[in-house]
Amino acid sequence: MTMKALRLKIYQPSAHYRIPFTYQRRHTYPIPPYSTVIGLLANFLGIRNLRGEGEPDSEDFRKLKGISISVGGTFIAKTKDYVWFRNLGKDSHESRFHTPTNRRYMGIPEHPGGQMPVSIDVLNDVHLWIYLYHKDEDFLERIQDSFLNPRDRVWPPHLGRAEDLIVPIDISTAELTFKPKIYGNYRRFFWVPEGYTDSVIGLMHRIPTFYRLESGARTFEFAHVYLSDGIFTGEVCGYFDEKERTPVFFWRAKDGQDTCERHGDNP
Repeated sequence: MTMKALRLKIYQPSAHYRIPFTYQRRHTYPIPPYSTVIGLLANFLGIRNLRGEGEPDSEDFRKLKGISISVGGTFIAKTKDYVWFRNLGKDSHESRFHTPTNRRYMGIPEHPGGQMPVSIDVLNDVHLWIYLYHKDEDFLERIQDSFLNPRDRVWPPHLGRAEDLIVPIDISTAELTFKPKIYGNYRRFFWVPEGYTDSVIGLMHRIPTFYRLESGARTFEFAHVYLSDGIFTGEVCGYFDEKERTPVFFWRAKDGQDTCERHGDNP
């Protein structure tokens, strides 16, 4: 069984995909979670939540909610940035300067607020293989055109932090073949939705996907996936891109789960 999908082959000189609730040392996933990829797509499609509440009210966003996403990738090295984070809250300022109007510490003028040293794990020479499927082929063409001719882009093209710029290598249609059993060592990381396998092939993660704004805070939905190091011995099913020689494991945004049987019958 075959299907057509959109292939996004991306290079990043450096990237940080923050693991939630890591603070003084900010850990990174080895590949971006679905929420980060969704943010990239929303950026290129020009999707914005102008109401500042709930979800964006646009046809593109409603279609984006029906997307299927696969993420795989690798990196050459991981380094650590050591930076200062500044807290501009009143309590943080007074803990250092004692009064709201003072900005001198030991007689030397400083920036307002408090500060804290933070280390950030950074991936270097990142290569990503992102695949997108949608039942509306015109919408996939719309996404492809938004990368090739970024007229509607809201922000500079980045994936992760604002400084983690992307270099699109290949934005094209891919012909994928469904395989009930996948074998091989592909030497890259993958998110594998739990419905693709009955055995443990890596650590289970609960990664963010879409979110709603509620009183200014983001309330996320989550997907349960395995983080695989790319070694498969037939315990997992999935699609396969012969051109890139890489397996593809789709997570479906419309209901958050997936299985081999459903993809085998109807992608």
